[in-house]
Amino acid sequence: MYFVYILHSKSCNKYYKGQTNDLDDRLKRHNSGYENTTSMCRPWKMVWNTRKETRAEAVALERKLKNLNRERLEAFMKKYS
Repeated sequence: MYFVYILHSKSCNKYYKGQTNDLDDRLKRHNSGYENTTSMCRPWKMVWNTRKETRAEAVALERKLKNLNRERLEAFMKKYS
Protein backbone atom coordinates (compact mmCIF):
# COMPACT_ATOMS: atom_id res chain seq x y z
CA MET A 1 0.00 0.00 0.00
CA TYR A 2 1.26 3.46 -0.92
CA PHE A 3 0.06 6.93 -0.06
CA VAL A 4 -0.02 10.21 -1.94
CA TYR A 5 -0.05 13.18 0.41
CA ILE A 6 -0.17 16.95 0.53
CA LEU A 7 1.48 18.92 3.32
CA HIS A 8 0.99 22.58 4.12
CA SER A 9 3.40 24.95 5.83
CA LYS A 10 1.69 27.85 7.55
CA SER A 11 5.02 29.63 8.08
CA CYS A 12 5.77 29.75 4.33
CA ASN A 13 2.19 29.31 3.09
CA LYS A 14 3.32 26.54 0.73
CA TYR A 15 2.14 23.08 -0.21
CA TYR A 16 4.33 20.03 -0.67
CA LYS A 17 3.18 16.95 -2.58
CA GLY A 18 4.72 13.51 -2.23
CA GLN A 19 4.22 9.75 -2.04
CA THR A 20 5.37 7.13 0.45
CA ASN A 21 4.59 3.74 1.93
CA ASP A 22 4.78 5.07 5.53
CA LEU A 23 2.84 8.30 6.14
CA ASP A 24 3.74 8.75 9.81
CA ASP A 25 7.47 8.31 9.24
CA ARG A 26 7.43 10.59 6.21
CA LEU A 27 5.75 13.43 8.10
CA LYS A 28 8.27 13.03 10.94
CA ARG A 29 11.12 13.26 8.43
CA HIS A 30 9.72 16.45 6.91
CA ASN A 31 9.23 18.05 10.33
CA SER A 32 12.59 16.97 11.73
CA GLY A 33 14.50 18.83 9.02
CA TYR A 34 15.86 15.58 7.57
CA GLU A 35 14.48 16.41 4.11
CA ASN A 36 16.38 19.31 2.54
CA THR A 37 13.51 20.35 0.27
CA THR A 38 11.15 20.99 3.19
CA SER A 39 13.48 21.88 6.05
CA MET A 40 13.12 25.67 5.64
CA CYS A 41 9.33 25.78 6.03
CA ARG A 42 8.73 23.69 9.13
CA PRO A 43 6.39 22.75 10.68
CA TRP A 44 4.38 20.85 8.08
CA LYS A 45 0.80 19.70 8.56
CA MET A 46 -0.80 16.83 6.64
CA VAL A 47 -3.81 18.36 4.86
CA TRP A 48 -4.74 15.55 2.44
CA ASN A 49 -3.81 11.96 1.62
CA THR A 50 -5.10 8.95 -0.25
CA ARG A 51 -4.14 5.30 -0.67
CA LYS A 52 -2.97 3.62 -3.84
CA GLU A 53 -2.42 -0.08 -4.41
CA THR A 54 0.89 0.24 -6.24
CA ARG A 55 3.84 2.61 -6.24
CA ALA A 56 3.29 3.25 -9.94
CA GLU A 57 -0.23 4.54 -9.22
CA ALA A 58 1.08 6.72 -6.39
CA VAL A 59 3.85 8.20 -8.52
CA ALA A 60 1.40 8.94 -11.36
CA LEU A 61 -0.97 10.82 -9.05
CA GLU A 62 1.91 12.67 -7.38
CA ARG A 63 3.09 13.89 -10.80
CA LYS A 64 -0.40 15.12 -11.65
CA LEU A 65 -0.68 16.98 -8.36
CA LYS A 66 2.73 18.59 -8.79
CA ASN A 67 1.56 20.04 -12.13
CA LEU A 68 -1.46 21.79 -10.60
CA ASN A 69 -1.30 25.45 -9.68
CA ARG A 70 -2.32 26.48 -6.17
CA GLU A 71 -5.94 27.26 -7.10
CA ARG A 72 -6.44 23.92 -8.82
CA LEU A 73 -4.66 22.04 -6.03
CA GLU A 74 -6.95 23.57 -3.40
CA ALA A 75 -10.01 22.79 -5.54
CA PHE A 76 -8.78 19.19 -5.91
CA MET A 77 -8.36 18.79 -2.14
CA LYS A 78 -11.80 20.27 -1.49
CA LYS A 79 -13.42 17.96 -4.03
CA TYR A 80 -11.69 14.78 -2.83
CA SER A 81 -11.73 15.34 0.93
